[in-house]
Amino acid sequence: MQTLYPVLKYEDARAAIAFLERAFGFETHASYDGENGGVAHAELQLGDEYVMVGSTNEGEERFNQGAGKQSLYVVVDDPDALHDRAKEVGATIERELTDQDYGSREFTARDLEGNLWSFGTYRPSADPA
Repeated sequence: MQTLYPVLKYEDARAAIAFLERAFGFETHASYDGENGGVAHAELQLGDEYVMVGSTNEGEERFNQGAGKQSLYVVVDDPDALHDRAKEVGATIERELTDQDYGSREFTARDLEGNLWSFGTYRPSADPA
């Protein structure tokens, strides 16, 4: 069961959600409109994992770190297919598919507001190699 949930803020959360669905295959599990016309809270699902998304103009200002400053790593079984999908819909690929020395195959893409998304086969473990 997932116990760590990344939270991403976007200036245009609706456009970001649409991009994350098209480029990376996320599905919207829930989305709630905010009082200021943005997205107060959304939950996006990829496989069994979730990220939370919201608009920068919603919620308490003291918890708003701004948009486009995050970096996430997502474990996927087929990074090649996801890379091709992301590239096909116009995602900015910052690092092409690469086989890493530590055994992972991965790439990095930037979303519409500058967050970096790395996708690969490396699975962090509590047991050191």
